[in-house]
Amino acid sequence: MIEVRNLMFSYSKDRQALHGLNFTVEDGEIFGFLGPNGSGKSTTQKILTGILKSYSGSVSLFGQDISAAQGKEFFQKIGVLFEFPYLYANLSAIENLSYFASFYPREQRRDVGELLDTLECKPDFLKKPVSSYSKGMRQRVSMARALISNPRLLFLDEPTSGLDPSGAVLFRKIIEQERKKGTTVFVTTHNMVDADLLCDRVAFISNGNLVALDTPKRLKEKNSNHRVVIDYLCQGKRETKTMESSELEAGIPFAHDEIISIHSQEPTLEDMFIQYTGRRLS
Repeated sequence: MIEVRNLMFSYSKDRQALHGLNFTVEDGEIFGFLGPNGSGKSTTQKILTGILKSYSGSVSLFGQDISAAQGKEFFQKIGVLFEFPYLYANLSAIENLSYFASFYPREQRRDVGELLDTLECKPDFLKKPVSSYSKGMRQRVSMARALISNPRLLFLDEPTSGLDPSGAVLFRKIIEQERKKGTTVFVTTHNMVDADLLCDRVAFISNGNLVALDTPKRLKEKNSNHRVVIDYLCQGKRETKTMESSELEAGIPFAHDEIISIHSQEPTLEDMFIQYTGRRLS
């Protein structure tokens, strides 16, 4: 679906943003592209969506080099959720979506009302100007805009930004539903919970270089210390032991009345992000 080879980009002679990126994204994959601010992730996404030109290397979508892509049919297969809602503030949600839907063939469009209902947009606001919406409501309408054309390839930039926990769960559910339809999803985010729960693979970018690319599970397992923490009761007292996971192969090797919990000490995806990029999320 996406193939990037030796991708380089410079904003000026002394400001090179990308240093020869190489990666592929498979059909139907949810791919996380993660990096600190200023690392090159937004630049990469702008190139992939055709916004930035004058790069070197090759980028192909749907098996076609985007530098040779001509005609609106190519880009009509792509949906984009921008980090900052791109909506007309003086128009309502319905008016915005009806306008953006008009750019696509009728047979490709999704029903505006059904889509807004799926995104649990508040009915009382749908005919009011977007300027009166909360940040979370604008994010829902922006997601509806990205999905209105039934895209084969979906770019999501900070998709759960501005959402409360229930809204974030809903968005993750919708993204999974899109994948089940065969949609390929390219996600850029600082939210490591989203990346861990959603992504088949994640790539870490730092200073314009890819520094890691694997499944979230393998990234954490490769860097695990293979220890577990066991909370248990023994003679009415709560105790805690930390031990090597291999020591548990023959069973619990100490006296206990009840095991309360067993937790592995494998790192989180955020730990891996900091380890590979050398920077925290903020």
